Amino acid sequence: MTGSIQIKSGRANYYAILNAYDSNGKRKLKWIDTGIPVKGNNKRKANAKLKELLVEYSDNHIDIIKDDYFTDFMEQWLETRVNTKAIALTTYDGYKMIFDTHIAPYFRALKLKVKALTPAHLEKYVNVKMKDLSPNSVIKHLHNISKCLDTAVRQNLIAYNPAKRMDWPQKVRFTGAKCLTPLQIEQLLTAAKGDVLEAIILFGILYGFRRSEILGLKWDAIDMDSNILTIRHTVTRVNKVLHKSDRTKTKSSYGNMPIPIIIKRSLESVMQTQKQDKLMQPNDYVDEGYVFTRADGQLILPKLCIQAFHPTPGA
Repeated sequence: MTGSIQIKSGRANYYAILNAYDSNGKRKLKWIDTGIPVKGNNKRKANAKLKELLVEYSDNHIDIIKDDYFTDFMEQWLETRVNTKAIALTTYDGYKMIFDTHIAPYFRALKLKVKALTPAHLEKYVNVKMKDLSPNSVIKHLHNISKCLDTAVRQNLIAYNPAKRMDWPQKVRFTGAKCLTPLQIEQLLTAAKGDVLEAIILFGILYGFRRSEILGLKWDAIDMDSNILTIRHTVTRVNKVLHKSDRTKTKSSYGNMPIPIIIKRSLESVMQTQKQDKLMQPNDYVDEGYVFTRADGQLILPKLCIQAFHPTPGA
C-alpha cells in the first residue's frame, strides 16, 4: 500500500490518501484526517502519521474501503473529482456546498455505510428536502449522489446504483427569463449613470454576457482598433473564494464579439477613469489587467452586481 499527504479544500488539517487495491489490481483511494493542522509547519509530523496509517491498514486495505460510511465515500469522491481535474474548482465548490449543507448532515445522522444505502433511504431524503427546496434543486442533489454511486458500482462496493431504482422529482421546465422593455432599459441606464456598475450593466444589456464573463474581461482581450472583444476569462466567487479562470462555463461562450460605438465610448471612459485612479495612488493601485475594477484596481466582486439591485432598508 502507498499513500501521500494532501491539503483538502476548506479543511484545517492534513489528510492522508491511502492507495488501496482490490483483487483485480484496481486502485481505490481512502482519505483520512490526520488531525495534524496545516498551519505551523507540521508537514513532517503529517508524513510521520502517514507512515503509521500505512502500517495500520496494510493488512486490511480493502476492508477500509468497503466499510466506508456513505458520506465519507461521497466526500472522497468529490475530492478525487476535483484533484484529477474531472471538474473545475468552481464546479467543485458548488457541489461541496450542496454536500456540506444538505447531503452530509442528513446521511451522517443515519450512519449508513455505502453498501447499506437503499432506494428507500434516498426517497425519504427527497421527501424531506422537497419541503424547503425546489424540485430542480433536489434533482441536482440526486444527480451528484447518483454519479458518486456509479463510482461505487464500478469499484464493486455495491451491486447496483440505488439512485437509479427510485422515482425522481419531476423537473420544472424553465420558461425563460423576461426581457426588459425599452422603457425599462432606459430607466435602468439612467439610474446607473455615474455608478461603478454603469458599464457592467450596459454590457449585460447589449451582449447578454454572464456576470462571470463580464467581470473576467481583460484589456488584452479587447482590440479597440479592430473593434473586437474576446470572451476567454471568467471571475466567479463561491463560498467566499474568488476564482479566476481561463475557462468559460460552456464552449459556446468562447468567441469574438463586435464592439459597437456605445460600448467603445463606455470602454474609453472606463480606461480614462483607471488612468486617473493610477495617478492618484501609484503605490497602492492593483493592476491585474481587468476592465471592471474599483478605484484601487481591485476586482469588483460578483456579489456587488446582485446587492446593488436589492431594495435599501427603509426605502
